[in-house]
Amino acid sequence: MAETLSMQKRELIERASKSMKLHLDMPQWSLREKLALTCRILFTHGHDSGLAGQITARAETPGNYYTQRLGLGFDEITASNLLEVNEDLDVLSGEGMANPANRFHTWIYRARPDVKCIVHSHPIHISALSMLERPLKISHMDACMLYEDIAFLKEWPGVPVGNNEGEIIAEAIGDKRAILLAHHGLIIACRSVEEACSMALQCERAAQLQMLAESAGTIQDIAPELGREAHDWILQEKRSQATFAYYARRLLRYIDNTSDNPLS
Repeated sequence: MAETLSMQKRELIERASKSMKLHLDMPQWSLREKLALTCRILFTHGHDSGLAGQITARAETPGNYYTQRLGLGFDEITASNLLEVNEDLDVLSGEGMANPANRFHTWIYRARPDVKCIVHSHPIHISALSMLERPLKISHMDACMLYEDIAFLKEWPGVPVGNNEGEIIAEAIGDKRAILLAHHGLIIACRSVEEACSMALQCERAAQLQMLAESAGTIQDIAPELGREAHDWILQEKRSQATFAYYARRLLRYIDNTSDNPLS
């Protein structure tokens, strides 16, 4: 006889969470490899804008982080051509220079000890919403990882190469995992590379859904308690890892046995 049909929803959620911890395995990629994979995954999902945007992760040495070399697009990043830089953007390992706009990453990392990875990109639909000075509206289950977890900065501070822009952005994102910058783009600040990649993908999809929905009518709100429930369910660590691993496998299938492998 079935044992679960009389269980309450909370019990079933806890049961499923325990099963995910037991059964969902994550490939043993290094931090550099996961960062390179993130660059490639986001490129294939429309997050590239020439040389604009940065993807960083805290390095093992406090105050340092890994980032891509200025002059390379997201689709050209490999684990071996990433740079390690300090808070002044001095290159400690690797060749070339970091994007000067990386400066605001330092301000976020300083303000948020919980943040291990930052994604900044200019995907099409997010950028379109930013031009309208319109916040991202979360009204679909898939997007609920962002429910009450995405901020909005309406006043554009200009090119983010100064310390003032870093202070403004770090304050505006507060304790949230994401922020939409008017007239600019997207910033994700998460607990892991896997979580940041998954959330960046969902932000752009949510923006696309919003523009489609608004063209047809008025977006309806979801119940707050259900939005929070879905947020916590989707953002479980094992689920984020499994989502990332799926997108990485999908990417690697297309570039297998080539010299363009991001893990090289």
